[in-house]
Amino acid sequence: MTDRNPGLTQLAERFGIAQEFWDWKGRHVPIPADTIAAVLAAFGVDAATQESAERELGRLEDDRWRRVVPACTVVEEGQGVHVDVHVPAGSGAEVYVHLESGESRPAWQSTNDTPDRWVDGAPRGEATFWLGSDLPTGYHRVVASTDEGVSTGALIVTPSFVGFPPAMRGQRIWGYGTQLYSVTSKRSWGIGDLADLGDLITWSGTRQFAGYVLINPLHAAQPVPPMEPSPYLPASRRFINPIYIRPEAIDEYATLRRGDRLRVKALRKQAQSAGDASGSIERNAVWPLKIEALRIIHAAGMRSARRIAFDDFRRREGHGLRDFAVWSSLCGTYGQLWNEWPEELQRPSTPAVSAYAHEHAEDIDFYEWLQWIAQTQVSAAQTDAAEVNMPVGIVTDLAVGVHRYGAETWMMPDVFAQGMSVGAPPDQYNQAGQDWGQPPWRPDKLEELEYQPFRAMVAAALRRVGGVRIDHIIGLFRLWWVPQGAGPTNGTYVRNNHEALVGILALEAQRAQALIVGEDLGTVEPWVRDYLARRGILGTSVLWFEAGSDGGPLDADVWREYCMASVTTHDLPPTLGYLAGDHVRLRDHLGLLTEPLGEELAGAQREQAGWISKLLADGLLTDEEAGDPVEVMLALHKFLLRTPSKVLLAGLTDAVGERRAQNQPGTVDEYPNWRVPLGDARGRRILLEDIFKAQLPKRLAAVMNGVDELPESRWGR
Repeated sequence: MTDRNPGLTQLAERFGIAQEFWDWKGRHVPIPADTIAAVLAAFGVDAATQESAERELGRLEDDRWRRVVPACTVVEEGQGVHVDVHVPAGSGAEVYVHLESGESRPAWQSTNDTPDRWVDGAPRGEATFWLGSDLPTGYHRVVASTDEGVSTGALIVTPSFVGFPPAMRGQRIWGYGTQLYSVTSKRSWGIGDLADLGDLITWSGTRQFAGYVLINPLHAAQPVPPMEPSPYLPASRRFINPIYIRPEAIDEYATLRRGDRLRVKALRKQAQSAGDASGSIERNAVWPLKIEALRIIHAAGMRSARRIAFDDFRRREGHGLRDFAVWSSLCGTYGQLWNEWPEELQRPSTPAVSAYAHEHAEDIDFYEWLQWIAQTQVSAAQTDAAEVNMPVGIVTDLAVGVHRYGAETWMMPDVFAQGMSVGAPPDQYNQAGQDWGQPPWRPDKLEELEYQPFRAMVAAALRRVGGVRIDHIIGLFRLWWVPQGAGPTNGTYVRNNHEALVGILALEAQRAQALIVGEDLGTVEPWVRDYLARRGILGTSVLWFEAGSDGGPLDADVWREYCMASVTTHDLPPTLGYLAGDHVRLRDHLGLLTEPLGEELAGAQREQAGWISKLLADGLLTDEEAGDPVEVMLALHKFLLRTPSKVLLAGLTDAVGERRAQNQPGTVDEYPNWRVPLGDARGRRILLEDIFKAQLPKRLAAVMNGVDELPESRWGR
């Protein structure tokens, strides 16, 4: 297909599919018709010819008129709410709003002047009803009683503004960011866990005076090896990866028989040895050992009150937890890719799946129990934060999408766009573009389902934490869809209903009194950042990316107040590695540069020279210190304090002098992404207990607190 037919254009507009965009160099890029048609096919729409496109347009319009009330209406609080109701021509309707509180309010018909449309051989009319402008925030329902019966749709009223959580009291806070799996201790199983997180929080709050700890997504991965190393490519974003559980912290561990306790202890030593031998995070070696220990503890049973609490957790989580546990068990039997299972098991609603669940009830109980235990250990870490007076505590991370053949695509296959991957067009740091291999949610299906999958995911992310960082938050506005096999440069943007998604995010944040940070880096439409600021959702400012109109460092006083400001990010080397040009040499070694190495290194050196000049001019660095990378690293963090940004972030990697990156975008196995244990300046693994005694963390924390030297206790501040 080379020429774009008018029907294709209309369908693209209807489904929010971009027909052009401007790239990172400001160049206008038209989208080929073939790409648009492929994306429409993922919506179940045939736009191959003008005739088929016109037929689809008629079908879609008829479907809209068949629906009595919209599936879901999302508005901001204080806005007037109108709802269009479709009924047989000449028929009347009674409409009211059923509030979440149980109260019902009548609606008033405001207009009835829409011409009839013939659908299925009969005329239908449209009337607009006024629902009011004083509805409280919450999840409500619109109910319409007509000659055809009673029809309902969702009405979600969202807060206009989120802002900072009350616990911050309007003050600036700072925190450490880390990849939790990389932070190991003497008692962890070769991978950082939730008990390590609690210890990190206690140290950060009492000795470093930090207000939060930002961690990687805790999302569930495959329950059997080989496990996906990236926490940003999970099997499910609603559930927790049980690899982060500390077995010895489970109540029932204390009552195990001596032989079982010795077996668990032996398993832990094996797990620790696996990581020590390779110098890497060995999920595939650790998890089989840890799950054996967890099965021993689960088999021991629990006291009555604990069982009551577990049963209540199962009730609250409902069918979603049950389906996830069934998927987990099926993975253990048939392998982790559900598309390779017997056909009768490839959907959760089949009789074969029900029969399997009945036959494997104990195993499914185990996987449900793992989720309960993981959630209780997250809660325990957040309690640690409250005990040391952290105003926020845990800030977790929410990934962009899920694995193509993971739990969510098995549980909700119709919600995902088949044959599509999420990615990003080329930009300065990923000049070949990115294909993340994750199927996108279909915006039309989310609306039909009243955004229930999104609501459940966000509510789970905010459960018993102080905040959440939304990775690639611009994906709530538009996502780069790539037809499978086409390559990331041959995709296009598809718009989501950002008012609905951001609104639900704001509503859940309001209920959790949580901090919301959006990672808004990369190619971003300018109005998007303005919109997020208006809704009180923080953006992300990374020092290396903050440039003024002249291309030089952006002055501190014009940085955003509503942002999480940092020097670096997990997709770049820590600051010492960045200053050494490691990011450029690594990309050259991996064949990811589109410009010669010498030119890229020269550009990186000019960038650093500009920042060093800025630090010198601002009095944050002396000439003698300018040649010392550690002093430059500390001065760059001092610069953050000159900005108006209310939330500052320091990498734990910077605090220990690490140089290695956790992730190199554009690679899979060419670099050990997400498998690098936290190390010191020489790349040697450093344990949590060693961090507590190290000097560099004290120096960095003093900078972040705006003092020359840290006091011994909070009372000395």
